[in-house]
Amino acid sequence: MAHLHTRKKGRSGSKRPASKAVPAWVEYSKEDVEGLVLKLQKEGQSLPAIGAILRDTYGIPRVKLLCGKTVNQILAEHNVAPQYPPDMINLIIRAVNLREHLKTNKRDALNITKLNHIESKIRRLVAYYRKEGVLPEGWQYNPDTAALLVK
Repeated sequence: MAHLHTRKKGRSGSKRPASKAVPAWVEYSKEDVEGLVLKLQKEGQSLPAIGAILRDTYGIPRVKLLCGKTVNQILAEHNVAPQYPPDMINLIIRAVNLREHLKTNKRDALNITKLNHIESKIRRLVAYYRKEGVLPEGWQYNPDTAALLVK
């Protein structure tokens, strides 16, 4: 897929295997993986970081294959799921940091444009998450309160 706000043509990468079966070399049970997910969340790891740690450190290729649930669903069952999706929070953090930069560098025209691009992505994500029911119906992105949201 092409990048929206750049002249680049996209990014190549490896694809996930088509197999839906748990590999024979995985040593962990469903309960062990759920315990690891909860332990990593208590340590303060984000959802993508939990998946990467399970893959790289523990040799668990995909949590959903093993448990039948995603990391977010496991955390939601135990009432410790994050309130906002991590991709949206990461974009909001970038926007807040860029606004701080622009307070001291008012004539930085390129970053003013990039801030508009980031906030456009945030608004598109908010619309998607409202439609999917992840965010409440009246929720809106407000740059003034975004700094309070991520701290």
